[in-house]
Amino acid sequence: MTFIKVFRCAAILSAVCFFGANGPSTWAQNDRDDGPPKFLVIQREFVKAGKAPLHAKSEAAYIRALAAAKAKPRYIAMTALSGTPRALFFSGYPSLAAWQEESKSVEKDATLSAALDRASIADGDLLTEFNQSVWMRRDDLSFNTGNLQGARFMEIVTFVVRPGHMHEWEELVKLVIGGYKKGLPDANWVTFQQLYGTSGGAFLAITKLKSLAEADQNMSSDQKFVEALGEDGMKKLEELEAACVESRQTNLFAFSPVMSYPPDALVKADPDYWKQPKAVSAAKGTQ
Repeated sequence: MTFIKVFRCAAILSAVCFFGANGPSTWAQNDRDDGPPKFLVIQREFVKAGKAPLHAKSEAAYIRALAAAKAKPRYIAMTALSGTPRALFFSGYPSLAAWQEESKSVEKDATLSAALDRASIADGDLLTEFNQSVWMRRDDLSFNTGNLQGARFMEIVTFVVRPGHMHEWEELVKLVIGGYKKGLPDANWVTFQQLYGTSGGAFLAITKLKSLAEADQNMSSDQKFVEALGEDGMKKLEELEAACVESRQTNLFAFSPVMSYPPDALVKADPDYWKQPKAVSAAKGTQ
């Protein structure tokens, strides 16, 4: 039953609260109104021990620079509640070309580029490691996807699939989806496949939570899935998992409004949570 727990935090969630809400796009730039972007760029910053408070403050320099320039880049930050201390920064795009165009717009602004360079030097002194990866949304391996409105936490499960076993992996996830459709139809998750980064054959299964109390509730949902899949389905699931999954890691993250520069639509939808610091508001007013 180990594979079930990959999606357990998606169970029992209300589609209205998370993915199915008819709200604004809230995964940074997006190619559709009700869900995650087609392409997701993730920057990971591993923070030196004891430097997390300083890191949060140093990130404000990036936000001030972008706000002052009224620049295009928008992103959402999260901090790790498990594993190595680190921060994740999510930026979404409808295409890789859109990512390139955004980068060009920053490069053309000499004042902005200089400000971001200065921020990077200061921020770098607080880090032990930095890396970046690019992911593509897989709708066929996702279930009830939607926007981030109301979310406060994310569970992110990273899978590495054995070389040559992609067919079994896709069959496995679709079997899981079938079980949830029958037993837990309100479950939700979005799957991304890695295109570029530090390892091949990787996938992310991302679930959003309004509170950790919901994670508590979701841990009791496995039996409903087992009943929906049946004995033969469970046997098939275990066989597929053994054949295709090389490794799996699950971590919990909390959104960090103070380190985020979210889309205006997200701030408008939940201003008390995503409101920008006074320094950023002042920078916006100077233009």
